[in-house]
Amino acid sequence: MHVIYKAPGCPPEPRDIPNTLEELQEAVGGYIETVTFATDACVICNEEGRLMGLPYNCEFLGVGFVGPILIVGVNGEEFTDVDPMTMGLLLRGWR
Repeated sequence: MHVIYKAPGCPPEPRDIPNTLEELQEAVGGYIETVTFATDACVICNEEGRLMGLPYNCEFLGVGFVGPILIVGVNGEEFTDVDPMTMGLLLRGWR
């Protein structure tokens, strides 16, 4: 699945990862939590990141995140590829 991965202190980068719970958990370092920001995309982060004391990562659409995050596409109940146009816009516009 084509996603955007963002680690604390690093720029966002496109990545290809398998769409499995185990791979998503490995990418964020623990249990996953989703934060929906559009009907077709969401942020996946570590559910216990603050409790674990993970380092600050970024603010995305007014929400602060700690630890690594993924931005993924959503189709119904399934995670999917980030649309190429959306990926380009997010990667160019990240601050």
